[in-house]
Amino acid sequence: MKYIITAVMLMLFVSCKDSAKENTFKEVDFSQLEHVLNKQDDKTYVVNFWATWCAPCVKELPYFEKLNKDYKDKNVEVILVSLDFPKHFDTKLKTFVKENQLQSQLYALNDMDSNTWIPKVDKDWSGAIPATLIFNSKKRVFYEQPFEYNQLQNTLNQFLN
Repeated sequence: MKYIITAVMLMLFVSCKDSAKENTFKEVDFSQLEHVLNKQDDKTYVVNFWATWCAPCVKELPYFEKLNKDYKDKNVEVILVSLDFPKHFDTKLKTFVKENQLQSQLYALNDMDSNTWIPKVDKDWSGAIPATLIFNSKKRVFYEQPFEYNQLQNTLNQFLN
């Protein structure tokens, strides 16, 4: 009986751990992310490319989270794309997402062939981060710069008017 209880407890622990991992971010290659970057519907998308090792990226993440909260009812979707190294997904990235309670949709890009996919995001992108793509069915603009909240909000509003 003692062994059965221990086995059940272990199975519960492992299953909870696995489901928590699935809820933090979705690991994708660029072909999967490309579908997200080319959506054509009635929403406006704000896609921020960032990494935990990028200080300006980390500084502006709360602004994207606030934008996500403030504009959720205005048909705006904020998407965060982590460019952390895949070997750090389960350690650094997962911990960072949990500690910062990120609520925006989050993808972890595991495609290391950046010379192929960077120009598909924007032909003029040098690859530097932070970088943000804002688009809807009428307009698409890429910003290779960090944002302050008011600046981000004003930029987004140009897509909504």
